[in-house]
Amino acid sequence: MYTKDGQSYYVVDAHVALWDASVENQANRYGKGFIDCFYDYHRNLSPAEWLWPLEKFQKYSEADFLQDVFQAGHVDTAIFQPAYLSDFYTRGFHRRDAAFALYRQNPDRLVLNDAWDPRDGQAGLDRLERLAGEAPLKGVKLYTAEWRGDSRGWKLTDEWSYRYLAKCEQLGITNIHIHKGPTIYPLDRDAFDVADVDAAATDFPALNFVIEHVGLPRLEDFCWIATQEPNVYGGLAVAMPFIHSRPRYFAQILGELLYWIGEDRILFGSDYALWHPKWLVEQFVDFQIPEDLQSEYGALTPDIKAKILGLNAAKLYDLKVPAGATTPSAAAGVTA
Repeated sequence: MYTKDGQSYYVVDAHVALWDASVENQANRYGKGFIDCFYDYHRNLSPAEWLWPLEKFQKYSEADFLQDVFQAGHVDTAIFQPAYLSDFYTRGFHRRDAAFALYRQNPDRLVLNDAWDPRDGQAGLDRLERLAGEAPLKGVKLYTAEWRGDSRGWKLTDEWSYRYLAKCEQLGITNIHIHKGPTIYPLDRDAFDVADVDAAATDFPALNFVIEHVGLPRLEDFCWIATQEPNVYGGLAVAMPFIHSRPRYFAQILGELLYWIGEDRILFGSDYALWHPKWLVEQFVDFQIPEDLQSEYGALTPDIKAKILGLNAAKLYDLKVPAGATTPSAAAGVTA
């Protein structure tokens, strides 16, 4: 746990990856363009001392992952959120075999989510059922803008998508993480639109829909949907690094989320390896909404920070919170 000013924060990084975008795995110019776009986010939004060379960024080792996330990064539990991007990468972007091996070695610290694509039809449903039998599968990550042959995306409300959501419900895969954020080259901006979340969340009330990147740049659309759908959550991956590069903008993002959906439905995510969790955790614990915005958004207290950093994700994934962690009751009466 990360401890600061007498508070000990149980940290769940709800958005980490183990990818291979190496030159030898790039299937075409789109694979190169995709990781180059990621690297631009990394370079433009990271503190200078946390920048990686492109070669390491393209494919980092399992040892790098364990060191950065757990040993240095203050993270107690991390959740894999994979994307396969099989049209862009010969072996797939997500290194599932390596991620599965890490999970087997660290079952108390890693959550092994997987992914599905409704365009895979019945074969994909069979695969999902098989994966759920290999290891406890409590969540999936969906990429509605992923290309597949002539198709340049799909919607949560598509007929086959609903079949997959029903299968998730049947298998107890209750956490549906969906990339609804900034466009990544060469994917299409409109395929990440948050509009399809509305109907899906209504039609599957037993599932939790975690909207990764809180819909940016469609934050307002996301908030209007999430405020009426109690099973919709906001994942802060991609929003988090603005705490360094544009702290007032980050305060506005977080303030809008707190106003609309409240402190119980916001999840911390570093989006490692786009950004290192260490500096994100430390800066978030130190962060405060500017005084001139507090009349509208309120102030950040230790219990709000504790919920966002880990307690909210712990509830979704039935994770055991360590003794001594800051909880709302433990932080009562303490101001940031």
